[in-house]
Amino acid sequence: MKNKQFKDSIVIGFALFAMFFGAGNLIFPPYLGNQVGDQYIFALLGFLITGVGLPLLGILACAKIDGTFDQMANRVGKRFSIFATVVLILAIGPMVAIPRTASTTYELGVSTLFPSVSQGVSTVGYFLIALAFVLKPTAIVDRIGKVLTPILLIVLATIIGKGIFFPIGELVPTGVTNVFPNALTEGYQTMDAMAAVIFASIIISAVKAKGYKDGRESTKVIMSAGVIAIAGLGLIYGGLMFLGSQTANTLSDVSRTQLVLHLSQSILGNLGTVLLSISVTVACLTTAIALLSSSSQFFTKLFKNTIPYHFIAIMLTVVSAIVATNDVDAIVSLAGPALDIIYPVVIVLIIITLLGKLVRNNSAVAWTVYVTLLISVLETVNNLTKQSVGVLDQVLSYLPLHEAGFSWVIPAVLTLGVT
Repeated sequence: MKNKQFKDSIVIGFALFAMFFGAGNLIFPPYLGNQVGDQYIFALLGFLITGVGLPLLGILACAKIDGTFDQMANRVGKRFSIFATVVLILAIGPMVAIPRTASTTYELGVSTLFPSVSQGVSTVGYFLIALAFVLKPTAIVDRIGKVLTPILLIVLATIIGKGIFFPIGELVPTGVTNVFPNALTEGYQTMDAMAAVIFASIIISAVKAKGYKDGRESTKVIMSAGVIAIAGLGLIYGGLMFLGSQTANTLSDVSRTQLVLHLSQSILGNLGTVLLSISVTVACLTTAIALLSSSSQFFTKLFKNTIPYHFIAIMLTVVSAIVATNDVDAIVSLAGPALDIIYPVVIVLIIITLLGKLVRNNSAVAWTVYVTLLISVLETVNNLTKQSVGVLDQVLSYLPLHEAGFSWVIPAVLTLGVT
């Protein structure tokens, strides 16, 4: 039995790793390394806290309640739970994350190998493949874990390994300040903690399908799989950030996608371009499959099976494909404000869920979430208007951690403590 648990944990852990390692994860670490240069250790620490630590907490929170985000949000209220979950699914699903995977695949993969292929053709082919996996949800985890993940790991290990043993540049100071808080924000923007509470539905279902009916056994498998996935993410993040830091002396004002292309070309030459194309395609495709499947399952349940799963999956795929006709930067800008508002709420609910019986009062949960939501809205409005209206920025500046982009943290803690 223990041997079976170990094998199942590895397969599910690899699948979870592949699901998390999507478009954002590939482009953020090297770019951050390029900005901080020889201070990459401090940057890596901050990035790992929000880019790796929070997703792990999300997985553990879902395992603790044997559920997902909508059950966490139920403590605030049923209507809030439905509204917040729909917003979350749309934000990290067909409106942002899924289209971003397709656009990144085109910019870093398809266009470099097949310049004559248009973005439209690439997008259609990409989503047809993703949809083929999504329409058979019972096989998703095993297919990803056993087929796609080993390819991804080999490609990334080759690029990172050679870059470490044969550096492409020296580590130099860049003069950048506030490295740690900026790294926290950069990891925060990967949206992995948000994705964790959605991916959990696939992982929990896969564990149950493998015969783990007992709560303690299933939780143990999920926790082991989560640790495996997060450990892999930490190693990959560190490797990519270290490679990016080697370019601080040679590249400036470079985009995230251009930097990734530069690294692959500098480290492995023309072969690097081919390997990068494979890596990007696999990383993005696995994330798209997971998000499409989870989103389809959610809306099928929301509409109480009155709309078939296959129909919803097809519709979400079509919407994602339409949005994916934009470039990566345009997609990120499209729903950035919404993500800035919902992400802190997700973090608060994850932490409260992990606290378990220490927070028994649902009223305290509701007040804490609403305070977090209010400040997040004000912070987002401020970011959009402070160039012309500075009053709100002056008011928010009195809150601790405002400059780091975490104005909501202290008010949330105080609200939870006094209610």
